[in-house]
Amino acid sequence: MSIDTEIARRRTFGIISHPDAGKTTLTEKLLLFGGAIQEAGAVKSNKVKKGATSDFMAIERQRGISVATSVLAFEYKGIKINILDTPGHKDFAEDTFRTLTAVDSVIVVIDVAKGVEEQTEKLVAVCRMRSIPIIVFVNKLDREGKDAFDLLDEIEQKLKLRVTPLSFPIGMGYGFKGIYNLWEQNVNLFSPDHKQHVTATVEVKDLNAPLLEATVGDAAAHTLREELDLVAGVYPEFDTEAYLRGELQPVFFGSALTNFGVRELLDCFVSIAPKPRAKQSETRLVAPEEAKFTGFVFKIHANMDPNHRNRLAFIKVVSGTFRRNVPYLHVRLGKRMKFSSPNAFFAEKKQIVEVSYPGDIVGIQDTGSFKIGDSLSEGEAISYKGIPSFSPEHFRYINNADPLKSKQLYKGIDQLMDEGVAQLFTLNLNNRKVIGTVGALQYEVIQYRLAHEYGAKCSYETLNVYKACWVDPEDEKSAEFMDFKRVKQRYLARDKQGQLVFLADSSFTLQLTQQKYPSIQFHLSSEYR
Repeated sequence: MSIDTEIARRRTFGIISHPDAGKTTLTEKLLLFGGAIQEAGAVKSNKVKKGATSDFMAIERQRGISVATSVLAFEYKGIKINILDTPGHKDFAEDTFRTLTAVDSVIVVIDVAKGVEEQTEKLVAVCRMRSIPIIVFVNKLDREGKDAFDLLDEIEQKLKLRVTPLSFPIGMGYGFKGIYNLWEQNVNLFSPDHKQHVTATVEVKDLNAPLLEATVGDAAAHTLREELDLVAGVYPEFDTEAYLRGELQPVFFGSALTNFGVRELLDCFVSIAPKPRAKQSETRLVAPEEAKFTGFVFKIHANMDPNHRNRLAFIKVVSGTFRRNVPYLHVRLGKRMKFSSPNAFFAEKKQIVEVSYPGDIVGIQDTGSFKIGDSLSEGEAISYKGIPSFSPEHFRYINNADPLKSKQLYKGIDQLMDEGVAQLFTLNLNNRKVIGTVGALQYEVIQYRLAHEYGAKCSYETLNVYKACWVDPEDEKSAEFMDFKRVKQRYLARDKQGQLVFLADSSFTLQLTQQKYPSIQFHLSSEYR
C-alpha cells in the first residue's frame, strides 16, 4: 500500500474520563468488538480473574485503577486503530496531558449517574484548547441515572461543548429497553444477560412500525417518539466537518459492561474520526503525507517486561515512515541512531515491526538517551510544540530504607523520574533527594514500583514546600545573584537536568524573594529538554 493509503486507514485516539466512569471497560469492549481479544476483562478488584488488557502493571491490577497510559493497536473493518487508554485519577493527570499531544481525536466517557465530574472538565479543557475532535460516550445506562436531556445540558454547560446525540436511550436502569441509533436509523434492543460476552441485538428499522410497541411496550414507544422529535428540534444536525474542527461533539449512549452501544460507537468512530493530522513544530506545520520521517517521544516506560528490566520510549510517528534499522537524527543530542527492534503494542505485548506510518505509536529500546519531548527525524532539526511539563504540588524527602540496596534504589529513582511520573530535586546544602509530584498517590506508586521492579525499599519525610521555581538570573555573576544564593542556600536544589531550583516554602516567601531580587526570574514550570 502507498503511504497515503496507510495514512487514510489509521485512527489514533485517546479515551479520557474521571475515575470509575468506565473508561478502561470501554477500551476492553472496543477490543472485543474489534476481534483483538476473545474475552473482555473488568476493572473492579483483584477478585476478577480476567484483568483488563490495558491495565497490565501489577499495581493497576491490585488497586483496580489505571496509573499509566497504555497503547493498544488492532484492525477493524480494514481500519488500523491505535487506542491510548489513559489514567483517569487526577494524581496521574500529567501522563494523560502528555498523551493528548499524541492523539488525533478523543472519546470522553461520562457516568450516567454522576454526570460531568471535575477531572473530565480539566481534560476536556485541554482538548478544546487544541481543537481535538471529541466523541462523548454516556456509560452505564443499565443503572439508574440522570435524565438524558438533563445530562446533555450538563455536558454543554460544564464542558463548554456543542453536542448532538447520535443515539438516544429508551428508558434507563431497570427500565432500560435499548437505544435508538440516529446514525444508523435503527433500534437496538437491550438484553441484560451474559454481561461479559457479546450478545445479539434485535433491530427495528421503522420507528413508526407496530413492531416497536410490540417490543418495548406502548408507553416506551410513545416516549421515544416524543423525545426524538425534541432532539430534532433542539440539537443541530450532525456535520462531520464541524466535528473534525472541534466545533460539534456527537454523543452516544450505552453500557460498556454489557457491551451495549459499543459496536454502534465503534462503527461511527471509524467512519467520522480523523486520520492522522498535521502537527505544529516550533518552526513549521508538519503534514503526515511528507516523505521524510519525523516523530516525537511522548512517554517513557521502564520495566514493561520485569524479567528484562527494559526501558521503552514511545514515539508518535508524525510524518513519513519509520523503518527498522534505518539511522535517524536524535535532534536534541545531534547524533544519528538506528533501532533494530521497534515495537508495535498491545498493552504489554509487543511485536517487532519493519515499518510504521503516521499515526502509529512505536516503542523503541532506550538505554537512557531519550527524554519526554525529544524528536527524531531524517535530518531536519525539528522540535514539536506542546509537550507539557508541570510544577509539582507535593514534596517529600525520599530515604533509603535498605542500605544494602542503594544501587538499586538510585537506579530505580533515576528511571522512574525519566518516565515523568515525578520530578527529582537534589538539595545543594546536603545532597538530600526530594521528590515532587502532581498528586500524592504517586508516592505510593513509586514506592510500590521500587520494591517490585527494582528490589529497593524507600521511606518518605514530609517537606514544607509551596512551589518549585526554576531560577533564571539576568547575570549569573552579579552581586544580586550571589547574594540570593547565599541567603537562600538552604532552599536551593538542582533538578535532574542540573538546573537551579528555588523551593519556596510559602507564597509570601516567594513574593518577598521576587521583590528583593528583581533581576532574577522565577519560573513555575520547566519544559523537558
